Amino acid sequence: MHAEAVRLAAEPGFEGFGTDPWWIILIKALVIFVFLMLCVLMMIMADRKVMGRMQQRHGPNRLGPWGLLQSLADGVKLSLKEDLIPRSVDKVVYIAAPMVAAIPAFLAFSVIPVGPEVSMFGVQTRLQLTDLPVAVLLVLATASIGVYGIVLAGWASRSPYPLLGGLRASAQVISYEIAMGLSFIAVFIYSGTLSTSGIVEAQQPIWFAIILFPSFVIYLITMVGETNRLPFDLAEGEGELVGGFMTEYSSMKFTMFFLAEYVNMVTVAAMSVTLFLGGYLAPPPITTFWPGANEGWWPVLWWLAKFAAVMFLFIWLRGSLPRVRYDQLMQLGWKLLIPVQLVWITAVATIRVLRNEGYPPLVTSAVIVVFFLAVLAALLAMSRSAERRQAAEAEERARDARAVHEDPAYGGFPVPPAHAPHYGSSVPAEEPRTAPPAPSGKREEVTGA
Repeated sequence: MHAEAVRLAAEPGFEGFGTDPWWIILIKALVIFVFLMLCVLMMIMADRKVMGRMQQRHGPNRLGPWGLLQSLADGVKLSLKEDLIPRSVDKVVYIAAPMVAAIPAFLAFSVIPVGPEVSMFGVQTRLQLTDLPVAVLLVLATASIGVYGIVLAGWASRSPYPLLGGLRASAQVISYEIAMGLSFIAVFIYSGTLSTSGIVEAQQPIWFAIILFPSFVIYLITMVGETNRLPFDLAEGEGELVGGFMTEYSSMKFTMFFLAEYVNMVTVAAMSVTLFLGGYLAPPPITTFWPGANEGWWPVLWWLAKFAAVMFLFIWLRGSLPRVRYDQLMQLGWKLLIPVQLVWITAVATIRVLRNEGYPPLVTSAVIVVFFLAVLAALLAMSRSAERRQAAEAEERARDARAVHEDPAYGGFPVPPAHAPHYGSSVPAEEPRTAPPAPSGKREEVTGA
């Protein structure tokens, strides 16, 4: 207990916030802003180019070398379009909503470490704008504030489609934020800190993506739902909501929503690298033959490589999976991800306590086996329940089909059968198609009916 108290006392507190010179802080903030803007431009281009190759077609290839300036030209064109404001909107909230959605997306990146302590213009500083003893909670807080921009955009538009899109998006983001926050808890238990730089340093022997694999997988699922990307982009379902909460927005306001979505993608990808993929630490095979791989500016290269791999995952999912139904989306979040996370966190906390108390490895192994058996039993039970539900639905559909075949009016809406007289027409009833036509020398008048 004394050693643990000493370690906690040695951690930087709030007095460590902003200890760099003001001009170093300004340079870091400017670099982060430029990096995020470039990531947005490059991600839009990669979205279109990679999906084009996946779908056996060319992406943008006209403007600039290999079409690299296409996303920049689209952004300039979108910003210069006419800014239309509907007459019935709540103008103050309508204008503020895009800023509420975009600004927290930029703030969350301030606690992401992209490298260790280096010398910058003769000043020793970490490659991180700032760090806090509760840095990960800052990311969750900024993500929660961004939801207000979505809700206010739908409410201020005074239109049914944006309102439905805003409610749908807020329900989705809040639901998946719960599972995302639960995936962080296992990381906190193993690292013993909420500081992002401390979490990276705690992954020196092995990455948390390996020892906390269920949390890593659930985080990857929740980060897609958090950013409203396919297959979870129900907030902007064109076939149902026209354009979601952004339907009534144009020009620069629409651009800010578009920017917030892509910056959020960059932030959640950077958080996955920080929490589960070792952050700026070099992969283990490299450190075995290169002792200086984690020194100087080299860690920035490893961080960028991991970050690019996670960003490619967004594109791969968008080009591979169809959009799910909204009830499936909410069922996945509330009935599967959150219960699995609660059971997993209980197992992780139990194993951690057993190790801290000095129990033999046999006891820890027994807890792990019991956990996996419980998960397997739960999955089998869910599978059998889904099979029974599908069988019942198939039987109900077959029963309805037989009832409709016997009685065309079954189901409530009166559907005239094919052999009934057509209303409002002088054409006599048609004979059943199975019976031969009745012989008649009189020629009947045929109309469109």
